[in-house]
Amino acid sequence: MKRLFDVSLSFLLLGIFSLPIFLVALMVKFTSRGPVLYWSDRVGRNNSIFKMPKFRTMRIDAPAVATHLLDNPKEFLIHCGSFLRRFSLDELPQLWSVLKGDMSFVGPRPALYNQDDLIQLRTKKGIHKLIPGITGWAQVNGRDELPIPVKVEYDEYYMNNRSFSLDLKILWMTFLKVIRAEGVKH
Repeated sequence: MKRLFDVSLSFLLLGIFSLPIFLVALMVKFTSRGPVLYWSDRVGRNNSIFKMPKFRTMRIDAPAVATHLLDNPKEFLIHCGSFLRRFSLDELPQLWSVLKGDMSFVGPRPALYNQDDLIQLRTKKGIHKLIPGITGWAQVNGRDELPIPVKVEYDEYYMNNRSFSLDLKILWMTFLKVIRAEGVKH
């Protein structure tokens, strides 16, 4: 049921967002050097590594670490990067990862391949067995502002309380957070 929902919603959203996806791609291409997409190495189900696409919001010489680990992340943002992040437009290419089956709409947000502390805590609690999501319980309860142990607590809550109604609640809360640009560090 969840997979059918993910595939159906992905196709619907790709149709709805095809023009914005095209416009964002042009915006990235014409305001910065380098590729339009950034393929991030992420940790998926059972700690397998997969390539997650995002619209590139950072310069091509930015270090491949979580943004919160940079001393001054704003110095690496491309011209339109802050805008794309604020409204989560950089996340639109992840619809491909959902179609491919690497991700779901709802689940624990996939860790970067080098976030060893997050990976270790999730593995210890069994969260690594879940398919990661574009959004999740941790994202709607603090997103970038949460310390890693708290994120893992939210991920564990999601794992233990998964249901279609919880997924719908998380999707609705995500929509509201994106519209309000809440919890985003840019």
